[in-house]
Amino acid sequence: MKAILSRLYEHDLLSRAEARQILFDIAHNAYNEIQVAAFATVFNMRPVTRSELQGFRDALIELCVPLDLEGQETLDVVGTGGDGKNTFNISTTSCVVAAGAGYKISKHGSYGVSSAVGSSDVLIQLGYRFTNDQDVLRRQLEQCNMCFLHAPLFHPALKVVVPVRKQLGTRTFFNILGPLVNPVQPEYQLFGTSSMELLRMYQYVMQQSGRRFTILYSLDGYDEVSLTGDFKICTNDMERILSPQDLDLHPVQATDLYGGETAEDAAEIFLNILQDKATPAQKQVVLANTGLAIHTVKPEKPVYDCIEEARESIESGRAYALLKKLLEGQA
Repeated sequence: MKAILSRLYEHDLLSRAEARQILFDIAHNAYNEIQVAAFATVFNMRPVTRSELQGFRDALIELCVPLDLEGQETLDVVGTGGDGKNTFNISTTSCVVAAGAGYKISKHGSYGVSSAVGSSDVLIQLGYRFTNDQDVLRRQLEQCNMCFLHAPLFHPALKVVVPVRKQLGTRTFFNILGPLVNPVQPEYQLFGTSSMELLRMYQYVMQQSGRRFTILYSLDGYDEVSLTGDFKICTNDMERILSPQDLDLHPVQATDLYGGETAEDAAEIFLNILQDKATPAQKQVVLANTGLAIHTVKPEKPVYDCIEEARESIESGRAYALLKKLLEGQA
């Protein structure tokens, strides 16, 4: 590690193969905590390169606990975090709404990063039990249209860096890896990114993957379509800047998206949206993100129709019914 750090301190860059090998070595306790901390902080002083990000991703995919969904095509909606906006759980809610609209969801998530409460925190509050049992997850996908992959259960290799990350108390490159290392590597994925730079990096990585994707960045800093202003959207086929009006939706205020400070607050908003008791702003933001997720699966379909599918999922009660079934029918 001494030689690696010396190179990095001289502004050298790692190749994809080198980045992959270093993360393998970190996962196998080849370095002590001080060395790992020094390595992680390098990327707080300069951005991770595309090759480095791909190498780190390669290692985590190889090291993860696999999940075989037996050929079922699935969708994930996930944000990179890091926007510091403390919004409610938009991506998780959007996954449930998409499931209610009939799409198979393999949601990968963990505890809160840029918000007080993450997807795992909300599900814990609702009584969901995390598992990496393949039979249980496949049954949930079959019966409820969705399964949840709690990242710590699927990436045991990262346990060795947990103490380092906690002691550092700052974001590291590990945070931006999460959305890229869903063990299922779903056929369809909508990413929200917290910067234009991250959007570009994700776009590059996903173009190499052969999977269908949508990558979003709200120009005022949100890692989702916030409807607080214009947003950038990149897909396999196009790249545009859109406004809320382009989705036939109304702009909202930042205060409308506040997610609270506790898991109880977040769970209340989550359930209110699924039971169609939410504020108009909360509902609209979920409709926007769910609609664009559905459009990722069906790019030939007008986005307005995809948003209407999301609306019907909520207003018909199907989304909430599927969530109840998921929570009540756990094995």
